[in-house]
Amino acid sequence: MKFLRIILFPFVPIYFLVTWIRNLLYDKGIKSSKSYDIPIICVGNLSTGGTGKTPMIEYLIRLLNSEKHIATLSRGYKRTSQGFVLADSGTTVNAIGDEPYQFFNKFESIKVAVDANRRNGIERLMALPDSPEVILLDDAFQHRKVEAGFNILLTAYNNLYYNDIVLPTGNLREPKSGSKRADIIVITKCPKDITEVKKREIINGLKLQPQQSAFFSYIEYAELVISNKNEIKINELPHFTLVTGIANAKPLVDFLKREGLEFDHLEFDDHYSFKTEDIKTFENLGVVVTTEKDYMRLAHEERLKKKLYYLPIRLKIEASDSFDKMVKAFIN
Repeated sequence: MKFLRIILFPFVPIYFLVTWIRNLLYDKGIKSSKSYDIPIICVGNLSTGGTGKTPMIEYLIRLLNSEKHIATLSRGYKRTSQGFVLADSGTTVNAIGDEPYQFFNKFESIKVAVDANRRNGIERLMALPDSPEVILLDDAFQHRKVEAGFNILLTAYNNLYYNDIVLPTGNLREPKSGSKRADIIVITKCPKDITEVKKREIINGLKLQPQQSAFFSYIEYAELVISNKNEIKINELPHFTLVTGIANAKPLVDFLKREGLEFDHLEFDDHYSFKTEDIKTFENLGVVVTTEKDYMRLAHEERLKKKLYYLPIRLKIEASDSFDKMVKAFIN
């Protein structure tokens, strides 16, 4: 794959120019963005996956859910359905995708919808009899047909966008100048002991606009793993197999190693659709630990119910009071 990316380098200027011109057309109003009379917060990134959008959406839900009626709107990556789908008690993970299904299972009072056409999705949500008061757009930073009122841009500590280039050789979906559209930039997956010197270095690299703020965040792992009927404390886990189908499993692997745990690791592609032969493999293993997102795609397998666990995580933001105040100021 790395070799392929290298030989595709001549296409980088073409991709850069196409995406730069597209943004310019929206910036100049030649291509139209539609705004709405409802607070819309967009969470996204410049890179292709792995920046922690799902924990950020969950953070915002917890922050706002007691005050406002919340809806999330995603495209529903790798779902089997088409068009607009509003999750209900009969909805399956295949119908809306693993991340929206995770939101739906964890937060009973919110609405969870998917639609690749964000305009249509927003309008369908607003037309509901009990329409939401705030809409959280998941992974929609490049979806410029909608003008979100507030943009939160994520960049991972170990893969900062300003050190990258656009596809197909790099990982950026658009030129790094697109970061100027963000109201807040959050550096995710930071080490807890990040130094002030390193923070200043990153802030300098971001080249923030006068209206922008930056925050550092890290992932906090739970002290236990959870199944549908049981819990095990992390430090009491026997030798287990870690199964991941996420963009970047390294932070999780590093955490488990720091905890001194013994495990094997079966790594799959992001949003991987587990096959029958995979399930048979897992069935013959001992304890299987996975991420919450992967658990959504595996929990229905009867053969795994007694051995499958997931490790909950939460996003923690430094100077969270300031972050929360900015978000609520926009909402109100």
